[in-house]
Amino acid sequence: MRRCGQIIAVRPGKLAEYRKLHEAVWPAVLKTIRDCHIRNYSIFHRDGMLFGYFEYVGTDFAADMARMAADPKTREWWALTDPCQLPVATAAKGEWWAPLEEVFHAD
Repeated sequence: MRRCGQIIAVRPGKLAEYRKLHEAVWPAVLKTIRDCHIRNYSIFHRDGMLFGYFEYVGTDFAADMARMAADPKTREWWALTDPCQLPVATAAKGEWWAPLEEVFHAD
């Protein structure tokens, strides 16, 4: 199992819309997340930043993320959520959610 943390900013004035969208995530999107071997997925907010955490239980992360990105319903969902987000200044070219380095973990 691989633990993943990611960060992205919330566009000014878009937090309420982002929260509203996530009060009722579409079942098809949740199914794709699960089908792509993601478990225990959470998004947290503080000071205009979103922190995402999930556990990846598959064997080919890149392939599963490509599969998710190709899913029509997920792309439709992202068309609603992406305008609420703003990549952090240190994100690599082409990154949306920037990955975080795990520096500590305790069970």
